[in-house]
Amino acid sequence: MEIKRDYYLNEIKKRMHNGMIKIITGIRRCGKSYLLFELFYNHLINNGVSPNHIIRVDLEDRRNRRLRDPDMLLQFIDSQMNDNQMYYIFLDEVQYVSEFEDVLNSYLKVKNADVYVTGSNSKFLSKDVITEFRGRGDEIKIAPLSFSEYYAVYQGTQQQALAQYLTYGGLPKLVEMTDNIQRQKYLIDLFATTYLKDIKERYGIRQEDEMNELIRILASAIGGLTNPTKLSNTFKSIKHIDISKNTIISYLNILQEVFMVEKSIRFDIKGKKYINTPAKYYFSDMGLRNAIIQFRQPEPTHQLENLVFNELLRRGFTVDVGVVTVNESRADGSYGKKQLEVDFVCNQGDKRCYIQSAYRLPDEAKMRQELRSLNVIDDSFTKVVITDEPILRHRNNDGIVFMNFYDFLLDDNSLVL
Repeated sequence: MEIKRDYYLNEIKKRMHNGMIKIITGIRRCGKSYLLFELFYNHLINNGVSPNHIIRVDLEDRRNRRLRDPDMLLQFIDSQMNDNQMYYIFLDEVQYVSEFEDVLNSYLKVKNADVYVTGSNSKFLSKDVITEFRGRGDEIKIAPLSFSEYYAVYQGTQQQALAQYLTYGGLPKLVEMTDNIQRQKYLIDLFATTYLKDIKERYGIRQEDEMNELIRILASAIGGLTNPTKLSNTFKSIKHIDISKNTIISYLNILQEVFMVEKSIRFDIKGKKYINTPAKYYFSDMGLRNAIIQFRQPEPTHQLENLVFNELLRRGFTVDVGVVTVNESRADGSYGKKQLEVDFVCNQGDKRCYIQSAYRLPDEAKMRQELRSLNVIDDSFTKVVITDEPILRHRNNDGIVFMNFYDFLLDDNSLVL
């Protein structure tokens, strides 16, 4: 079964022959190797590139163990380049090679070499790309399957697909599985034996139980505002564990570096300034989030909010949590300031839109609640409400756009309004 990943394939195609090392990163098992060795390889072949001008090395394969030696790898690649035509060099799991930076940099000045690599996020992260390649590495960060990619190969209705996607997420391996028990076991085992193992090995985590507990706390409170001080107090009051704010900050940074979670900070829309704390944390894959808490907290409201956040990132937006301050009367007749929240402030170049993710809009009171923050924003950028209600896309009298989740998720141009 071929899973199309056209967005990322196009990102690779746009970078061909740019004189830089194309580095594909992302959370473990999200399909980096498949994107490079299958989809991009087939694209080259279909466009007339000869197979003997595509040099592919899977460094995770034991049979290629000798090529983990940097000099042997250089010698092998050089031996495959027999003319002046363009050669495409694919290296999978390049972190297995000692001094891999030198190997890759050796091909930057080879005019007929176009280099593409994948790396495990336990040893090969965004910050490594910046540090080791000094502006000559071009990172392509990929995520698990989006809902539209997942639904394209799903056999069933949209509603069934979304329910399964919110439960088990978008790691490509799950597409092959037909049994829910098998899916659960795969995700729980993957978290314990791969993701946690990666973190422990790379960062030398000593307080392993505390790190595990922090991940569980974040998974139980997706879409909730928090900060290191609040999390530290949670450990003390509920878990009876004394863990410092600085340690919490370090752990949160690690979870972002390994692509497990993404941080969204608050933006004061009227004041046009960022408020760094508290912030929200969203998981890069909903199945992984559910596995962390043993599939015990199905929360469609927050899960769909997480899904909208991930989709916005995939489409190239930077995503903040919006804050609007208003004056309102109190019960005693006085006036005071209150902060209203906009779920997402989405920016892309000179474009901006404001989004509320509203699982249900059952009555007029709930409608007013969801629209209140949007209605007090006095700029001209588009305002959108995304809901699970079976509605047709439309604008209300205040110009606010309403659409359901399927319209948003299955149409990459749904925000081009």
